[in-house]
Amino acid sequence: MKPVLFATLLTCFLLGATAAPAQADSAKAPPRTEQGEGPFQRLILRGVTLVNGEGAPAQGPVDIVVEQDRIVRIVSVGHPGVPIKAQGRPQAQPGDRELDLTGKYVLPGFIDMHGHIGGSADGIPAEYVLKLWLAHGITTVREPGSFNGLAWTKWHQQQSQSNQIVAPRIIPFVGFGMGAEEPIFTAEQARTWVRQIKQQGAAGIKFFGATPKVMAAALDEAKQQQLGSMMHHAQLNVVRTNVVDSARLGLGSMEHWYGLPEALFSGQIIQDYPADYNYNDEQDRFRAAGRLWQQAAPPGSERWNQVRDELIALDFTINPTLTIYEASRDLMRERQAIWHEEYTLPQLWDFFTPSRYAHGSYWFDWTTDDEVAWRQNYQLWMTFLNDFKNHGGRITTGSDAGYIYKIYGFGFIRELELLREAGFNALEVIQAATLNGAQELGLDDEIGSIVVGKKADMIVVDENPLANFKVLYGTGHYKLDDNNQPMRTKGIRYTIKDGIVYDVQELLADVRRIVQEHKRTNSIADE
Repeated sequence: MKPVLFATLLTCFLLGATAAPAQADSAKAPPRTEQGEGPFQRLILRGVTLVNGEGAPAQGPVDIVVEQDRIVRIVSVGHPGVPIKAQGRPQAQPGDRELDLTGKYVLPGFIDMHGHIGGSADGIPAEYVLKLWLAHGITTVREPGSFNGLAWTKWHQQQSQSNQIVAPRIIPFVGFGMGAEEPIFTAEQARTWVRQIKQQGAAGIKFFGATPKVMAAALDEAKQQQLGSMMHHAQLNVVRTNVVDSARLGLGSMEHWYGLPEALFSGQIIQDYPADYNYNDEQDRFRAAGRLWQQAAPPGSERWNQVRDELIALDFTINPTLTIYEASRDLMRERQAIWHEEYTLPQLWDFFTPSRYAHGSYWFDWTTDDEVAWRQNYQLWMTFLNDFKNHGGRITTGSDAGYIYKIYGFGFIRELELLREAGFNALEVIQAATLNGAQELGLDDEIGSIVVGKKADMIVVDENPLANFKVLYGTGHYKLDDNNQPMRTKGIRYTIKDGIVYDVQELLADVRRIVQEHKRTNSIADE
C-alpha cells in the first residue's frame, strides 16, 4: 500500500467518509496445480502424539483416520517408549494413503483472527502471504478490513474453499464504511450499509469507531444479518465508545488493546495526553499509547474486576495481537529477527523503515524510556489477559502481520510465545490458537480441535511444541545437535487443510523464491 493510503483508509473509516480506493497491484494467488496431496478417500496418520486443542493433555501413540476431509476415527494404539503392536490398529484398505508419523506431534490447524492478505506495502503477492500462513500451521484466517477490496478477498476465499489455490480458509470482514457513497453519520445509513455488505458476501465488519448512535445501529443490524464484528477502538472515538460500551452494544471481539484501559479509568475520563500531542503524528500516537495502561485502575481493584466480569458475562472475546506492538518494547529485536534475510520482501522492509508517512513506521526518535514504558505497558496488559482467561474469558490469537517488522506466519508463532509470557500454560495457548477462535467465528462444530466429525485441519511437528513453541517457526529452533554442533530444526513438517497434505519445506522454498525474485527486480530497478 502506498505510504499515505493506510492513513487515508483509517481516517475515512473513523470519520465515516467514503473509503479510499482498493489497492490494485497485489497479484492474486496462482492455481494450486500439483502442490499438496489429497484429499484422499482415506488417509491414516500413524503413531502420532495428539494435542487435540480442547484442553486435553497430549496422548499417544494414536492413529487418526480421515475420510475425504473428515476425521472419522482416533484410536489409541499403544504406549510411549515401546514398539506399537499391530493388533488393534485401524487396518489399511486398498487405495488408502498412510503416513508413518511415529513419534511426531499433531495439533489442530491454527486460527489467525487478525490476518491481512494485503493492505500494507505496495505489491505484496497473495501467494507470499498465503504460503507463509500455511507454512506456520495457520489453516483459517479472519481477514479484517479487506483493504484490497471485498471482491478481491472474496475471490481468494472462494478459491481456497474449493482448494483451487494454496491457502488457508479465509473469513472476509470489511472495514466499516468501505464502499459507501457518502459519509455514514445516521443510524439508517449504517443499517443500509450493513445490509449491502451482507449481500456482497462479507462475513463480518471491522470497526474503528463512530458516534454511539451509528455504532448502535450498525451492531444491531450486524446481529440481525448474522455478521461477525470486531473493533479497533481508535482514540478519535474511544471516549464515547470504549470496550465496555461496544460490548454492551453487541460487539463480538476487540482487537489489540485500545479501549480496554480507557474502560478501566477510575480517576479520569479522558486519556492524559501531552499538551503537544497530535494523533496524525505516528510517534506521538504510539509513544502516548505506551503510557496508557499506567493510567488504568490497578489489577485486583474494584474497577478492574468490574470490567473483567462484565465482559465475561457478555461472552466477549479479546483478540490481543500482542505480537504486533513488540517492536515498541524492543526495536532492535524486531529489526534483527533472523527470518528477515530470506523471508521479508524488499517492499515490506522499505515500508517498515522509519517514515512520517507510513502507518506503524514511527521510529523517528525511539528512546530507552519509550521502550521501558512499553515493557511496563505489556506487564499490565498481560496481567489483564491472564486474569480474564482465568475467570472464564475467551482469548484468541491474531498477528496483524505486514506492519511494524512483523512477517506473516512468524508473527503468529511469536503471539503464542507472548501468551506464555502472559502466564498462559502451553495447553491454554493452543486452545486460544485453535478452539477459541473457532468458537468466536461460530465454526467450532467444523474446526478448532481434533475430534471425530470435524474437518481434517491439522499440523504435524517433529518436536514437542508444548515444551517449546520455537519449534513451530519456519526457521526452526536453534540448538546443539548430538555432535555438539549448532543446527536448526525444520519447523512444522506438514500442514493439513481440508484433508490436503502440504509439505511445509516446499511452501517455505516457494516463499524464499518469491523474495529472491523481488530482490532481483528491485536491484535492477535501482540500477
